[in-house]
Amino acid sequence: MKYVYFDNAATSWPKPPAVWQAMDYFMHQVGASPGRAGHKRTVVANGMVDETRELLAKQFNIDDPQQISFTLNATDGLNTAIKGLLKPGDHVVTSSMEHNSVSRPLYFLEQQGVIQVTKVKCSQQGHLCVQETERAIKPNTKLLVVTHASNVTGTIMPVKELGQLAKKYNLYFLLDASQTAGIEDIDVQAFNIDVLACPGHKSLFGPQGTGVLYVGGGLPLIPLRQGGTGSKSDTPGQPEILPEKYESGTLNAIGIAGLGAGLRFIQREGMERIRLREKQLAQRFISGAKDIPNLVIYGPMDLDKQVPVVSFTFKNVKAGDVGKVLDEKYNIACRAGLHCAPDAHRTIGTFENKLVRFSFSYFNTPSEVDYALEALQQIATDLPH
Repeated sequence: MKYVYFDNAATSWPKPPAVWQAMDYFMHQVGASPGRAGHKRTVVANGMVDETRELLAKQFNIDDPQQISFTLNATDGLNTAIKGLLKPGDHVVTSSMEHNSVSRPLYFLEQQGVIQVTKVKCSQQGHLCVQETERAIKPNTKLLVVTHASNVTGTIMPVKELGQLAKKYNLYFLLDASQTAGIEDIDVQAFNIDVLACPGHKSLFGPQGTGVLYVGGGLPLIPLRQGGTGSKSDTPGQPEILPEKYESGTLNAIGIAGLGAGLRFIQREGMERIRLREKQLAQRFISGAKDIPNLVIYGPMDLDKQVPVVSFTFKNVKAGDVGKVLDEKYNIACRAGLHCAPDAHRTIGTFENKLVRFSFSYFNTPSEVDYALEALQQIATDLPH
């Protein structure tokens, strides 16, 4: 039986061969810690890390690659940004479609009595209204933080307009690009993004354990952790220079080598080509699923307004049960549940029954989509009437 992987919104798989080849080369031929010595292998390791930084700067139109720090994942970067920017008495505006990697740090600070949070209610398709967001701004609002695209409905947020709004009111603008980095255009300058966080292991095709944090010049963002940086070791405090300010401890150099290979793959293939293929697969699924009895799709169902993430359910059937059948009977890997985004499910009305999520990759095929549609058609037929 064929194996079909539709869980790319969690972690993309498979990776381009160049990714694991770069990691294999690093492990066998380099192996040293970047920034921790002056011998030849460390110099090579430094070069691989610096090249990945430069590739990321090109990807996001960042003038200075040193403004990019490597993190454990997007959650690590988001925690660094949220906890490092906010001070007692600050107010934050966010959306009702956020992942727990945004909502939980905000909740923690709110429960501590440090900040106030306003969640702007999105539509049932996951859209965030710019005008309602503007109405939520208060005199003490310091930060606007939103996801670029929902990991539940795939809905793309009006990031450029939100960046203009943040600039108008002199707010910090933090973008969670977990579902868009690598497939959607992200320009930190054109979008007025002050801080951007994303994982390396999704649409950037890197391995798990890699993340990216962009911090604009001059931002008073306090590091989440302090420690060894390989530079300024004679000073008692954390260095202020970038990227060392946010990179305490030995970097995941082997992972960063893989991430660099993933970025080279994207820039060689062309992001537009990758995006078009993934959206064609998602559209093929949406078009076919409309004919399946009792199957309900949530979100825009418009690939101009969403990333290639499609969530659905069968009426009166638990999502977990559908996901289990897809896995055990049809060998289709997907994600069933709340997707670490309970606010999003409350917004679209699926908190109780949850949803099954298919998320498509450049390496999926039309025949895999057709196979999944046949499986879902059979599940629909087998359901009690």
